[in-house]
Amino acid sequence: MAKLVKYFKDTKAELKKVTWPSKKQIKNNTGIIIVFILIVAVFLFVCDLAFGGLRQALLNLF
Repeated sequence: MAKLVKYFKDTKAELKKVTWPSKKQIKNNTGIIIVFILIVAVFLFVCDLAFGGLRQALLNLF
């Protein structure tokens, strides 16, 4: 039981050392992530269309 109490005390002490981001930083980082995800989604969509068209063109040759 003493080890468990020590664990939680140590955890609490470590969490006090953490530098938490501000709301502005969180909003900014969230916006960046959303834009990045949209860019990757569009890129994958275009690749899917291109490879699908290429596959269809190759199937029509044979």
